[in-house]
Amino acid sequence: MEYNKLTPEEEMVIVQKGTEKPFTGEYNDHKETGIYSCKRCDAPLYRSESKFDSHCGWPSFDDEIPGAVKRLPDPDGNRTEIVCSNCGGHLGHVFTGEDFTEKSIRHCVNSISLNFIAHSEDIKSEIAYFAGGCFWGVEYFFQKSDGVISTTVGYMGGDMKDPTYEEVCSENTGHAEAMEVLFDPAKTDYETLTRLFFEIHDPIQINCQGPDIGKQYRSEIFYVDEKQRETAERLIEILKSKGYSIATELTKADKFWEAEKYHQDYYLNNGQMPYCHGYVKRF
Repeated sequence: MEYNKLTPEEEMVIVQKGTEKPFTGEYNDHKETGIYSCKRCDAPLYRSESKFDSHCGWPSFDDEIPGAVKRLPDPDGNRTEIVCSNCGGHLGHVFTGEDFTEKSIRHCVNSISLNFIAHSEDIKSEIAYFAGGCFWGVEYFFQKSDGVISTTVGYMGGDMKDPTYEEVCSENTGHAEAMEVLFDPAKTDYETLTRLFFEIHDPIQINCQGPDIGKQYRSEIFYVDEKQRETAERLIEILKSKGYSIATELTKADKFWEAEKYHQDYYLNNGQMPYCHGYVKRF
């Protein structure tokens, strides 16, 4: 993945996890309407509606664009670091319980880690949810797809609140291993991503994928609106006309529960290849 060229000052913060001096950043007192994006990879991170004055010396936000920001334990053992989900670039730290806003969350971000896109040039983003066996492999292929801003693996489709991986594997929660994908509709579209979904797992297998067996490994599309449902149904009919006995379920998206940090970007972090997913052209 190619990233934007950084100045030595930007690299000190974004790559080496430094901190700019308080009250010196370009966006500390910034009030315009638009999107704040990652300086390293241009992924959208925050909307201006989430920005507030905390008087701490750095830009503050009480919410992020879904899936855009990843939380990591800080090496100091006390704080929680925040990085861009797409490229891992250092943004700052997140704090809770301060009651600056109703959400009581403060993303304390270095201005030098950000770019700003005014409302007239606003980046639009859409979201989709897919389940196709082990979420490590599904995420691996989607991360390579043009137009994908960020991916997050987790659990969806069950009854238990905030389940653990072990609880999902027990098959008592009803959840599937799923993936949330945030994408830029100017660079790709839902149909392209859904076609990819059908070509990187085996959609005729029932409650399994390769050597992984269990209802949590089922093939399922969680649509967020009727347009997504209609697109998925049309692609399933195309595959059926080609002789595939499609087992993929279509379900209205409900609460997505983010999986443990160990599972996020698994193959990206471990340098391995999927063991039960591969690309097979079906369309």
